Amino acid sequence: MAELDGRVAFLTGAGRGIGAATAQTLAARGATVVATDLEQEPAAETAARIGAAGGSARVMALDVTDVRAVDDAVARTVAEFGRLDILVACAGILRDNLLFKMTDDDWDTVIDTHLKGSFLVARAAQRHMVARRYGKIVFVSSTSALGNRGQANYSAAKAGLQGLTRTLAIELGPFNVNVNAVAPGFIETRMTRAVAERTGVDYEQLKAEVAATTPLRRVGRPEDVANVIAFLVGDESSFVSGQVIYVAGGPRG
Repeated sequence: MAELDGRVAFLTGAGRGIGAATAQTLAARGATVVATDLEQEPAAETAARIGAAGGSARVMALDVTDVRAVDDAVARTVAEFGRLDILVACAGILRDNLLFKMTDDDWDTVIDTHLKGSFLVARAAQRHMVARRYGKIVFVSSTSALGNRGQANYSAAKAGLQGLTRTLAIELGPFNVNVNAVAPGFIETRMTRAVAERTGVDYEQLKAEVAATTPLRRVGRPEDVANVIAFLVGDESSFVSGQVIYVAGGPRG
């Protein structure tokens, strides 16, 4: 029997990168996965890989900044499966710029997607988790929460998620709901490749430079983060809550 058999996991940002890897990892461990993304096509690709591997997945298009859409997606999940055990909020976007160049839209889009979006899905999910007195919530923060040039919006959002994690752990703990966060360092994803291309940096050279300054001497892979998330949503971590785990190949903070 797989460790997550019978559990239902709702993921945002499940179409690519960390979200896709996490969806596949949880499905491989027995969970039924509801894979959501802003566009349905990438989430459907993730679901297809899960199905090909023998797992179970559903797909929904979801704008995490739309409160009505979020509430409806969570309600549909519970209506279909009768429960919601796991929430992993991976939806994210970048709009990097130095402060004097950063527009209001750059700020609002990143804050709304990462921070408000995570708040909305957590608020919707906890209603069902509290009623059943069981739940696992994981937010995806970042080492950028510690500060990173050109990412005032992203850093603020990721730092906010760490505060949200600790607060919700306090509020939801009495109802047997664990709330934690992971904070990845440099992870080899489509997003980090896009950043390199946008800034005119050779991606392979960038990875080599990051690896050289990382204690484990390599960059991260989406699966590295997914495996930590899988631990946090499993029963082995039942006494772990309110924690931010840096998945960065070395110490942070």
